[in-house]
Amino acid sequence: MIKLTCLLKRKEGMTPAEFHAYWRDNHGPLIANGKTGTHVIRYEQNPRPLTDYRDDDDRSGYDGVTVQWFASMDEYFAHMNEVDSPEMFADLPKFLDTDHLEFVLTEEPRVIIDGEVDWTN
Repeated sequence: MIKLTCLLKRKEGMTPAEFHAYWRDNHGPLIANGKTGTHVIRYEQNPRPLTDYRDDDDRSGYDGVTVQWFASMDEYFAHMNEVDSPEMFADLPKFLDTDHLEFVLTEEPRVIIDGEVDWTN
């Protein structure tokens, strides 16, 4: 298993709510419904809570984390080389500060604590 984890910072002039809406409603579907998405096992958008911002001008920290899961490095490379990959990359500057885009590829995690979590409480 390979995971692509990206730290996202919204582009200048975009409010947190505008950023999260664009990421969810425009960029997410590009991956989920495109050829690039055929290589993705799981695609997560982990948005920063809107209540964590001081105001719409708060530019501290990152605005979210995205995680994409791939079966192998070959699948990751196939994802990056799909015919609609240029469309996906062209969309990034519409909502991201691409100068502050950080990413890392990782393998299977080393599980240190594996406790049961009851999310219903």
